Amino acid sequence: MGFDPIRYKATTRQQWEDAADAWHRWGPTLEEWLGEATDLMLDAAGVTLGSTVLDVAAGAGGQSLAAARRVGPSGTVVATDISPTILTYAAKAAAEAGLTNIGTVEADGEALDELGATAGSFDSAMSRLGLIYFPDQQAALAGIRDALRDGGRFAATVYSTPDRNQFFSIPVSIIRARAGLPLPAPGQPGPFSLGGPGVLEAAFEAAGFTDVVVETVPAPLRLLSAAECVRFERESFGALHQMLEGVPAADRGTVWADIETALRQFETADGFIGPCELLVASGAR
Repeated sequence: MGFDPIRYKATTRQQWEDAADAWHRWGPTLEEWLGEATDLMLDAAGVTLGSTVLDVAAGAGGQSLAAARRVGPSGTVVATDISPTILTYAAKAAAEAGLTNIGTVEADGEALDELGATAGSFDSAMSRLGLIYFPDQQAALAGIRDALRDGGRFAATVYSTPDRNQFFSIPVSIIRARAGLPLPAPGQPGPFSLGGPGVLEAAFEAAGFTDVVVETVPAPLRLLSAAECVRFERESFGALHQMLEGVPAADRGTVWADIETALRQFETADGFIGPCELLVASGAR
């Protein structure tokens, strides 16, 4: 059976509905891990005082809050996601932070015209670890470009290559082997779908973006132990749960135990330091 984008998207939505609470609970870990890349992404997207910002695949909204603080009361942030439940956590976090300039909208990142926003109405757009999971990345990029005003910028954060992201690629490889899954074909969504040399630049340029810049950001994942990393991924990473559907439920505990064993190689005297490298790409409309 070939790749079914409709089924994939429905499964993805449900996985993030299920993981929403955990993603919110792990928020402090996420922001510490992704903080440097997030700041660079906001810079690259031109997010500044008074900006109108579109956040695509916003999740629980950590980067949305960072953008809202930057734009101030005179700016606005619209956080979109395919999962309505995860957006409730973004709205709750905004309210708790006293930020009234964030709105949340359930929206498919490949169909942003359904937002009802006027084309060309945003100064900036961003997507943190979201674009990689879209079945039709070009549709998403085209829609984002259309949402920007002339000269507006879009920035996306993605993983680079599997060998530079072993905290994630090792679990992926173990689950793929146990589930008997083939390697993803070129163009299919997945954590490393835009990480190869030149792939991200080419995707932006094919969608019509100009002045495309890609920067590399080391982002080691620092936790107490390999066991904590497994708990983080087991609770929060929807992509891994999608892959695990091919493993009998009774065998999944053994798979996670094997992952923990493999990840122990990254335990040090200073705790677990999982290799991770991110790319931040930006381009102008």
